[in-house]
Amino acid sequence: MKDIGVLVIHGMGSQGRVAPPRTDTLSYSKDMHGRVGAFLGATMDRIAWREVFWADVLQSRQEAYLKAIKRRTDFDALRGFVMCNLSDAASYRPTSDQNDKTYELIHQRVDQTLADLADDVGPDAPILIVAHSLGGHIMSNFIYDQQAHHRRMGQGRFAAAVQNTQTVAGLITFGCNIPVFVFAYPAKDVMPIAFPGTALAPALRFKTWWYNLYDRDDVLGFPLKNIGPKYEALHDAKGLRDVPVNAGGFLTSWNPASHNAYWKDEDVYKPVGRFIQNLGHGVDATG
Repeated sequence: MKDIGVLVIHGMGSQGRVAPPRTDTLSYSKDMHGRVGAFLGATMDRIAWREVFWADVLQSRQEAYLKAIKRRTDFDALRGFVMCNLSDAASYRPTSDQNDKTYELIHQRVDQTLADLADDVGPDAPILIVAHSLGGHIMSNFIYDQQAHHRRMGQGRFAAAVQNTQTVAGLITFGCNIPVFVFAYPAKDVMPIAFPGTALAPALRFKTWWYNLYDRDDVLGFPLKNIGPKYEALHDAKGLRDVPVNAGGFLTSWNPASHNAYWKDEDVYKPVGRFIQNLGHGVDATG
């Protein structure tokens, strides 16, 4: 049995049309896992690291369409980037249309990963969520839905607190695009999630529990404080912290390609490693 769970979720874009056979079969987060492991050393043996893979829910249809139009278009690589990114963002939303199950299918992948983590770490162990791009929006929605269910029903959906996200001690988002999805509502009505870790021991309820890392050159990643007054209040209370970083190397750090460069960058994997260290010691060194 491991001590701490890490749930990693990818964002918009091409990740592959076939999901790995298990949530502990690492794909897109393999580089980050290796770098965090090198940073933590032997502590990594205590960590259960699992991925939410959801790209295949949409990608086969996206690729089929791009193949069908290939002879009639130019800039196919750029067109594919736009399709895979914008289509993911446009397709993921709750709807009453019974033919559109994208929102539910993606959330089922999160459910499965949390269930697997509950098997790894037990029903009450602390969890860190690491979310890239649209994955930050997905996890915000997922936690919001869990919290709404608890308010409505007086209990969580599952017996294990881990599966109800009630042991989530921290959320690290990078390249997050939550602001893209909020303009249908007045700014004063946009509500961030509350701290999810209500089942955690007090020592694991850190003052700063949401770190949002963004590269200034990443046009798909945004600071969150200015979404509206409730996000600003969360930021001012130090629950949320926007952190500018410089992700990528010589070819990517100065342009929009930085959106996919976070995974290997020390400005991201070191904060992930430090948060895990703090969870292991039960010490809030996050400010």
